[in-house]
Amino acid sequence: MNVLFEEDGVFKTGTILADNDSSLQVETPHGKRVKLKASNVLLRYANPAASELLQRAEVEAATLETDFLWEMCGDAEFAFTEFAQDYFGHPPNAIEATALLQGLQASPIHFHRKGRGRFRKAPSEILQAALAGAEKKRLQQEAITRMKDALLDGKLPAEFEPMLPQLLYRPDRNKLETKALEAACEASGLSVPHLMLKAGALPSSYEFLLGRFLFEYFPEGTGFAPLPAPAVVAELPLAAVQAFSIDDATTTEIDDALSLTPRDDGGWTVGVHIAAPGLGIAPGSDIDAIARKRLSTVYMPGNKITMLPDDLVGIFTLGAGSARPAVSLYVEVNSDYSIAGMRSCIERVPVAANLRHHDIEPEFNEETLADGGPDFAFKRELTVLWEFACVLEAGRGKPSANQTMMDFNYYVDWNVQTQDGPGQISIERRKRGSPLDKLVAELMILANSSWGKLLHEAGIPAIYRAQSGGRVRMTTAAAPHDGLGVDCYAWSTSPLRRYVDMCNQWQLLAHLRGEAAPFAPGSAELAAAMNDFDITYKAYAEFQQGMERYWCLRWLRQAGNKEVSARVLRENIVRLEDVPFVFKVHSLPNLNNGDRVLLSLEQFDLIDVELRAKYVGTLPPLAQNVEIAGDEEGEAAALELVAADADDASTALDVSIESTPAQDATQ
Repeated sequence: MNVLFEEDGVFKTGTILADNDSSLQVETPHGKRVKLKASNVLLRYANPAASELLQRAEVEAATLETDFLWEMCGDAEFAFTEFAQDYFGHPPNAIEATALLQGLQASPIHFHRKGRGRFRKAPSEILQAALAGAEKKRLQQEAITRMKDALLDGKLPAEFEPMLPQLLYRPDRNKLETKALEAACEASGLSVPHLMLKAGALPSSYEFLLGRFLFEYFPEGTGFAPLPAPAVVAELPLAAVQAFSIDDATTTEIDDALSLTPRDDGGWTVGVHIAAPGLGIAPGSDIDAIARKRLSTVYMPGNKITMLPDDLVGIFTLGAGSARPAVSLYVEVNSDYSIAGMRSCIERVPVAANLRHHDIEPEFNEETLADGGPDFAFKRELTVLWEFACVLEAGRGKPSANQTMMDFNYYVDWNVQTQDGPGQISIERRKRGSPLDKLVAELMILANSSWGKLLHEAGIPAIYRAQSGGRVRMTTAAAPHDGLGVDCYAWSTSPLRRYVDMCNQWQLLAHLRGEAAPFAPGSAELAAAMNDFDITYKAYAEFQQGMERYWCLRWLRQAGNKEVSARVLRENIVRLEDVPFVFKVHSLPNLNNGDRVLLSLEQFDLIDVELRAKYVGTLPPLAQNVEIAGDEEGEAAALELVAADADDASTALDVSIESTPAQDATQ
């Protein structure tokens, strides 16, 4: 005698070896012996053999029509053996009974299971709803399959177009499009952005990286809604100076300018003039709301997203040929470069020139300062200010910059189309700590520390940068900045580009006018602005760092070199010598920090911004008079930022942002 039984939801058969009424011992067709409770047995039968029943029943079950079965059975609960007799019109044999059982079990929509071998037909309304749901799922699965196949063929499904940013940067896994995309990624072995790039959804890797940043931080776009014109600045006295600014060629938000006026009794009056948008932008105004939301200008190679609209920047930027509102710090300097006194005022400052690094540095550098060099406009002013800056630097006891390191300027020609997308990159090296760098850095440090001290002594809160124990933080209480060697340091010299500078300028303007400051001591609004700025500014800096790494890869591909030289930073981390790209080389042998190596470039990934290279050999050291590109601390921090968790990333970023006083002063 054979039995049909169910085990773990699966129908099985066996031959009875022993029947003890309440339990049985059976042997399965595979020779396994099983002890069963008698209540678990669904059917006892003599023929066919245990090994044949299920297979033959499946053939019979295929001929059954589920809808007809549902129509035939009554509304009451029933056993499959009872229903089999009604259906077939005679006592069913083992094959017929088992086939009917399989048919009932296979359609839970039509037949609700009530126990072993027992069922009840689904009510009509429930059945119709279930059938509609099943049909919907079928159609959805067909749509998923169709979209997946299109992606695998390198085509973008029409459904994807209106929701591309969401699919790329914040996919909803409940949507069919996301399920199709994930299925295509699994089938192709490609990540989402790589697959979308292949399907033509992304014009280039650059658009993906920029779009990811904009999706998170500028979901409403980078443009500005129409804004009311700022309030007309009250009539201000005209300064009796001829100021000039010193900036990179791409700078449009000119926040600061300098002036030098000889004193009749010897010495000079040094002027540090800072653009004063705070005179036209009131706290709580519509324009303030825009600046408060953006918090800073975003920089990246070949592009930037300004904190303020261009037309408003144009009103306050210290452009040549104009007299613009400014907050000025005048420093009375004796002929020995000691400081005799300082004063601050609000005025209009005539700007005579906007000097650019690429024009001035060939004529004003360490060599020309040593041998006299050629004559040029503002040579006398620059020379005196540089000599004063050297005294200021010595007084702080901190160097403005490590002059053995190099900075890099990135320029993108968007008119050129390359194999990797729009934009041809050029990367220029520039020695850090040039006379121009020191001149600007020291005077900005002087202004930021002096105005911070002025506000502190007046009992007016401000936002300060403080550093102790190697960690930089922002605070509304004056505290020392060990890295700069000053008692307090309040960012105040870039109000067109940073919101904290705007807040500090409002406080300073109120003090100079003898008015109540917008932010009172203990202001929760000022603290919130500081905290939001700190988080956002670090995110912007991380994005800028990532885009610089991206353009380094584009530069390498553009150059077409198969092999490159690099220096070992530590263990298997290297920095390229031609561009400041830091990455891991897993094939690197045990070498000393600073060793030079030759690498073979193997694979570029412009989506994940990764480079794979193979160690070829060790190179001899460079001559001592040859400059080595890059900044080990800053570039190592850039790598750590990519791999670190959130807390560690903040620390690494502080190192890279404020690795030198000059960088801190000009950011």
